[in-house]
Amino acid sequence: MIKSLKNQFPFRLGTTSYIIPADLITNVRFLAPLVDDIELILFEADDASNLPDEKTITALNEIARSNDLSYTVHLPLGLSLGAVDKEERLSSVNKALRVAELTRPLNPVAYILHFEGERRGPVPSENMTGWINGLRLSVRELLDTEIPPFLFCVETLDYPFALVDPIVYDFDLSVCLDIGHILLRGYPLDGHLAKYHDKLRVFHAHGILGNKDHRDLGNLRDSDLALLFGHLQSWASSPPVLTLEVFDENDFRLSLEVVERMGHQGA
Repeated sequence: MIKSLKNQFPFRLGTTSYIIPADLITNVRFLAPLVDDIELILFEADDASNLPDEKTITALNEIARSNDLSYTVHLPLGLSLGAVDKEERLSSVNKALRVAELTRPLNPVAYILHFEGERRGPVPSENMTGWINGLRLSVRELLDTEIPPFLFCVETLDYPFALVDPIVYDFDLSVCLDIGHILLRGYPLDGHLAKYHDKLRVFHAHGILGNKDHRDLGNLRDSDLALLFGHLQSWASSPPVLTLEVFDENDFRLSLEVVERMGHQGA
C-alpha cells in the first residue's frame, strides 16, 4: 500500500496522470487520496488522443471536490510555437488553445507549456531570431483568451532558459522549473532557484539514472534534494506545486519516500 502524503507540506505535492497502466480517470481515482495535485498529461495526434470529453471533465471535477485535489494541465508536446512557417505555428497555437479551453472548467493551477526548438541541445534553432519572434507571436495569441498569463508556465528544457526568459517577463508568464532537465544538462540548480523564485509556480522533480531522467527521486544527490526542499519552504502564500514527474507506480512510491524524508526540511 502506498502511504498518503496529502496536505502534509507547505507546497502542493503532485504527480502525473500516468502512474498505473490504466486510463485517465482510473489513474486520477487511484491518486486522489495520495497527493494534492495531478498533472494531466494530454495529447492529440492524427491516430490517437486522450483528450477528455464532457463526461470525463465532469468526473474529474467531482473527484477534485471530494478529495481537495487540484490539477495542472500539461499542454501537448511537439508544438512548434516558434516555427517561422505561419501555418505550422498557428496549428500549434490552436492545439494548445483547444486543450486549454477544454480543461478550463477544471480551474487548473497551471498550464505547462514547452517552448520547443527545432532540435535538442543548447541552441534550439538555426534561426534564433525567427524562433524567438515566432514564440512571441504565439504567446500573444495564447493570451487572447480569458486565461490569466501567470497560469501559463514555461518549462525549462535542455537549452539555457535565459534564451526565452525575456518572453516570460514581458508577457507576465510563470516558470515551471524542471529539476531533472536542469541537472541532466549541468545547469546550476541554485542559480535557477534564486533567479526565477518570483516566477516559479510549478516544479517538476524526477531522478536521473544513467543519463535517463524521469526516474525516482532517490537517484538525485542529497545536496540537490536539500536545495530543492529548502527552497520549497520559502513561500508565505500561494504555495507552488511539486510534481513528481514519473510514470510508473514503483518510481512514484520510491519518490514519495524521498519526499516524506525531505519535505519538511527548513520548515
